[in-house]
Amino acid sequence: MTKYKIDKTENEWRKELSDEEYRILRQKGTERPHTGKYNLHFEKGIYSCAACGQKLFESDSKFDAHCGWPSFDKSIKGTVEYVLDKSHGMLRTEIVCSNCGGHLGHVFNDGPTETGTRYCVNSVSIDFEKDGQ
Repeated sequence: MTKYKIDKTENEWRKELSDEEYRILRQKGTERPHTGKYNLHFEKGIYSCAACGQKLFESDSKFDAHCGWPSFDKSIKGTVEYVLDKSHGMLRTEIVCSNCGGHLGHVFNDGPTETGTRYCVNSVSIDFEKDGQ
């Protein structure tokens, strides 16, 4: 099991996170498509991990993939780890926060920008800080 800078017990996480945050960030859940507060959010700023606050994505990397979840074409270097995910009879790449191991979503190689990647992220797993705050 990978060790992270922020290493808490599941009981500690359960006390700190809402039920929905815990389900997604710690139990690898997924929010329903088109329901997340950051799906169609395009203000300038930084998206960070909802569990630990580590900065993950800059707003200039966000785009509308029409998939129902916030989508980014790149992460801030070193902030996301990639984990092979064989759940649900699929072969995917899970993305987790490199600081606390919180589940963010998945990354796919079908992005429309020059990076060719689409980080498909649960709104519940991220927070947003507007530029200038």
